[in-house]
Amino acid sequence: MNRLALPLTLLFVALGVLAMAPVLSGPFPSQAVSEGLSITLDAADPEAAEPSGEIIAIDPRSGLIDYNEIDRRIGALMEDETMVGLAVAVMENGEITFARGYGETVHESGDAVTVDTAFRWASLSKGVAATMIALLERDGALRLDAPVSRFAPSLRLPGSSQMQVTVADLLSHRLGIERNALDNRLEADEDPYTLRSQLAGHRVACPPGTCFRYQNVGFDASSEIVEGITGQSYEAAVQRRLFQPLGMQTATISRQGLFDSPSWALSHRATGEEVPVVEPYYRVPAAGGVNGSIRDLALWMQAQVNGAPDIIPPAVLATVHTPVVRTEREDRRNSRYAERISNTRYALGWRVYDYVGHTVITHRGAVRGYRAMIMIDPALRSGVAILWNSGTGRPFGIPMDIFDQLYGLPDANWIDPDGASRDADTLDSARSAGAR
Repeated sequence: MNRLALPLTLLFVALGVLAMAPVLSGPFPSQAVSEGLSITLDAADPEAAEPSGEIIAIDPRSGLIDYNEIDRRIGALMEDETMVGLAVAVMENGEITFARGYGETVHESGDAVTVDTAFRWASLSKGVAATMIALLERDGALRLDAPVSRFAPSLRLPGSSQMQVTVADLLSHRLGIERNALDNRLEADEDPYTLRSQLAGHRVACPPGTCFRYQNVGFDASSEIVEGITGQSYEAAVQRRLFQPLGMQTATISRQGLFDSPSWALSHRATGEEVPVVEPYYRVPAAGGVNGSIRDLALWMQAQVNGAPDIIPPAVLATVHTPVVRTEREDRRNSRYAERISNTRYALGWRVYDYVGHTVITHRGAVRGYRAMIMIDPALRSGVAILWNSGTGRPFGIPMDIFDQLYGLPDANWIDPDGASRDADTLDSARSAGAR
């Protein structure tokens, strides 16, 4: 009998918690995961579930986040004329506790955004590229401290500094040239390989490897690195190594991939005017070429908190999440949130903030009528991901409200449309239409 006591106890506890699940979860999706990386956004059928070993967690919610209030605030935000469609996912303790689509894929179309609607991820793509290269380093295919010229022959920098700039410098925007170099010519449909060779004549900002200056054309030398080492296209290599193993079924890295999605959100200006999806930033895929749904971004978010150690090992996460350079301009861009965010830095493909004493891993994206953001507390294994298809910066307040609740901070109602109107300038003020 003693041998049966523990299994029977676990069985009774599990059945009791499952019976309470509808009460605990309210109208929002929750999930029970016993092992591995998975996401279930529909209500689970207890009779359809199969035994899967030891029960690790049934309901990972902290009880700190008021999901009904967050839903109400987002619903009010969607009434604003600058909004068209939006999708949100929230993770607590490594599991997705909230995921929902709001609004429309196309203004006044009636076609609803769902958790499987694809958006452009814009500069969230940079974290994908950095992770891919860190995996190749783990394979022994390259060293992050090696000169980038060994792996990306198209890159040319002032004074031939590509001979000393490292792969890590590339992934942390420390090329030594002024920010957003030649983005305007990329947007004019010039070839990125040709443009990278012409960076040699661009304005110098600092000695190579010493200061942060954000890049798209230069950063995309990382796609050339991946292609040279794997012998595959960048998209094929990333699909094989990351997207497919993680179960990311809507993730693609091309304009045609977006168009072929069963559900995809068209880009809009802040006024609701449709904007054509154009090619240029798909031609620098490591910098801004990824598309995908909030379901897939949620899976990516889970992987960033050691949710898939067999696919992205903890050592790789530590490599890409460790900050290497201060980003003072980011402090200024976050001026509205100065009481929350400070000491902003850049790691490899990721930003790192101090959020009132907590370290968060984050990135924003913006490309021609699409916006995106992800913010993760790796210590709490919690985070927020959002995607939307208009030019407004107002939804950047969504992660702020959720993290304030998670940390027990005073309610500032960052989602409030009236208060958030300033974000359009402070968070999305770049000249370029490219990924941020």
